[in-house]
Amino acid sequence: MVGFWVKALEKKMAAFWALAFALIVAACSNDDNGFVSVNPIGGESCAAIEESSSSDYALSSSVVASSSSADGLVSISTTVMEDTLEIFAFGGVKLDVVADSFLTKFDYGDVVTVMIAGYDTVDVPVVAGYGYVFPGEFFLYVSEGLNYIKLEARYGQMAEIVGLGRGLTFPIDVVVQMKEKGGYVDHLENLKSLSFAYYSESYPDLSIEEFANFRMVRTTGMGEGVLYRSSSPIDPAIYRNAIADSLAAVAGVKTFVNLADELQYAEEYKGFAESYYATQNVVYLNVEPAFANTPFKDGLVKGLRYMIEHEVPYLVHCTYGMDRTGFTIAVLEALMGATADEIKADYATTHKNFYNVVDGKHVDLTTKQVELLQAIIVRLMQNAYKTTGVDISDFENADLASATEKYLLALGMEKSEIEALKSRLK
Repeated sequence: MVGFWVKALEKKMAAFWALAFALIVAACSNDDNGFVSVNPIGGESCAAIEESSSSDYALSSSVVASSSSADGLVSISTTVMEDTLEIFAFGGVKLDVVADSFLTKFDYGDVVTVMIAGYDTVDVPVVAGYGYVFPGEFFLYVSEGLNYIKLEARYGQMAEIVGLGRGLTFPIDVVVQMKEKGGYVDHLENLKSLSFAYYSESYPDLSIEEFANFRMVRTTGMGEGVLYRSSSPIDPAIYRNAIADSLAAVAGVKTFVNLADELQYAEEYKGFAESYYATQNVVYLNVEPAFANTPFKDGLVKGLRYMIEHEVPYLVHCTYGMDRTGFTIAVLEALMGATADEIKADYATTHKNFYNVVDGKHVDLTTKQVELLQAIIVRLMQNAYKTTGVDISDFENADLASATEKYLLALGMEKSEIEALKSRLK
């Protein structure tokens, strides 16, 4: 994991402190027995670290007007704080609300609607820090003792997502309204202590392919033996690389889409020069799981164009093959005609392959945990597509293939490129 963050820290200075914080959070979850307590939904110590790392450049909070909406829902009215460093350097959107006052009306685990006048409206959970949501997700950060609350995207730039850019005119009015009381509590209770192990001995119930998170994508419309996904075939951080590389060789993969690395770092991995991977076509994208932000969108288009220009079979991966890979594969599945259920099931399969390890052995996720994990890819796609004007709010009934074509067109791809990609994947 350290190698991944070192690489990430060398990206634009605008993201420096956010990534530095993420490194600390990752360290909070590591132990010394070969297991990793992921805690994707929290941990008080890591929440405290985030609180202490928050910017001190904001103006003092003012009194917040509180009211109830016409339908009786609790709401508050406030403004965006004039914290241009936070907005433009880190992408967070601070709201002029004392956290303790906010928590007299809302609770952790509530889902609220944040309406920014003249900009955007988003639905987000109220949580105490980054560790309580999954990569790419939006949230309202509320930490006791602070003189603000903050609209955030994990790994992302929320200011860009909601349309706040240079030349802002303050004040910017905001209303925060209850959408669903306790609507995120199930996530907090069911996904807060997931753990995985580095070594295959902890996964006697899995095949070697499942341990490496290696599989062919078999959703509706996808060609046989055309698209694969896996954990990293080259990064040794989670001890699955050699297996994934060998399986890719057996499958005859010709083109790799590497969402995690730059070439210069990839070449430094132990065993890279001797790998099957090093002999094939590879595009190195080095993107963060900020699916609704420009860097990821640009990286996605670059990767898809590379696929068009190179041979099948393809293999898409990041480090775990979970977040960045999960989103990218979901987009390709949707483009080719996969159903909502197929997309959700494939996304959750990766999590089943890693989680949960209890007392040194892999155990099945509960039905509830699987359902909650499936809901994550729905939110990620809905949020990312929305930034391009594509509405898939009714995910189960949406024409996902058509919506994905519109999404890719909005990202800058040509119709002819999309057709060429589909032809490759058939």
